Amino acid sequence: MLGQFDVEHTFTVELKSKKDVKNISISNDTHDRVLFEGNLGELKELSLVEGDVLEFIGKNGVLRITLTIEHLKKVLKQASKVKPQRPGETL
Repeated sequence: MLGQFDVEHTFTVELKSKKDVKNISISNDTHDRVLFEGNLGELKELSLVEGDVLEFIGKNGVLRITLTIEHLKKVLKQASKVKPQRPGETL
């Protein structure tokens, strides 16, 4: 559902140590898949910096995503309208 917004979101993952990196893979096939997985650890702080960067500060590192407060409000408003699915319930 987020795909309906024509907004590009950049991201940066910065970890304090490579031991907190769970997996990095870059595919050589035609789809050029790139996967980065890590563990930010316990969330210490969540803030909006420079007006359009959502910053998650964890015990092990920082994740930054370009996201305006207006877009975040729009997505949260839309998500609040979705009926939560119960375990075992089909769509």
